[in-house]
Amino acid sequence: MRRRDLLVGGAAAGLAMPNVARAQTPKVRWRLVSSFPKSLKLLFNSCELFARRIGELTDGEMQVAPFAAGEIVPALGVFDAVSNNTVECGHSLSLYYTGKNKALAFESGVPFGMTARQHSAWMWSGGGLELTRTLLSRFNIVNFPFGNTGAQMGGWFRKEIKSLQDFKGMRMRIPGLGSFVLARLGVVPQNIPAGDIFTALERGSIDSVEWVGPYDDEVLGFDKVAKYYYFPGFWDCAAQNSLYVNKDVWEALPQRYKTAVELAAHESYTTMLAAYDANNMQAIRRLIAKGVQLRQFPKDFMEAAYAETFKMYDEEVKANADFATIYKPWFEYRNRLQQWFRVSEASYEFFVYGKQ
Repeated sequence: MRRRDLLVGGAAAGLAMPNVARAQTPKVRWRLVSSFPKSLKLLFNSCELFARRIGELTDGEMQVAPFAAGEIVPALGVFDAVSNNTVECGHSLSLYYTGKNKALAFESGVPFGMTARQHSAWMWSGGGLELTRTLLSRFNIVNFPFGNTGAQMGGWFRKEIKSLQDFKGMRMRIPGLGSFVLARLGVVPQNIPAGDIFTALERGSIDSVEWVGPYDDEVLGFDKVAKYYYFPGFWDCAAQNSLYVNKDVWEALPQRYKTAVELAAHESYTTMLAAYDANNMQAIRRLIAKGVQLRQFPKDFMEAAYAETFKMYDEEVKANADFATIYKPWFEYRNRLQQWFRVSEASYEFFVYGKQ
């Protein structure tokens, strides 16, 4: 055989090898259920972007079909559906499931916690991902940061809030650890999925609601039934969305697909945060132009909420070993990081915002 034929034959054989290996890689089909409706585009887009990127990164060999809240499982049933392997993966917030274990809230964010940038630093560089994965593994779930809304608003109120006393007996839609804090201040918290909140507020079965921020809140129409819009949402300083993957499903996944999941989830995270920053800026202007009354929470309420938050944390540390395991390193990291932000980010923001 001539040397040229040997070279051509060898090259062809080399090119064929990846195809043989790829043919042996199993095709994978996942269902991704979300806690959110398709109308909330910035939230549900993380699912659609993730599904599209997975297909592109694997040449279509792994495909993910996203489903909105209620299409396969209820909005607040995502955690259990993934845990039980009813579906392969889901999109939700761990703060919705604090009834199972209050420590779950650290994964999405807790009252008077860290901002979005600080929270992501803790998750990826401060041990947060490892700590929360250890906890979630007990529920047969592997978690991935999947998005962030940034600091949220305090919510919509039918009546003006002038002092802490105005919260006594108030029925408010609020989930997570924030609901436990407000309950200590006399609020009656309700955990209601997005699709049911407007009707509850319109009919008067709740007096107020916190959701996310101007863009989503405008989509849901809260300004049509409540005119007072308060800030800040100290219970959601950074609301991290999560991708939940069933642990058994994850462990069976080939490494090439695992890499694709990690990359696509990370892109969904950064894309969501940027989208909220851009769209909330425009939405708040539209809401104010429509007559919405923007208000800051009274100082006595904020001071009382801060005090009760850390009393609750101290109590939970003593009662819940899982909470204590995460809280202690989280608290130390939060304090150190916020010292740096006070020097760098906060000092700049305080000065430049005062010039506007």
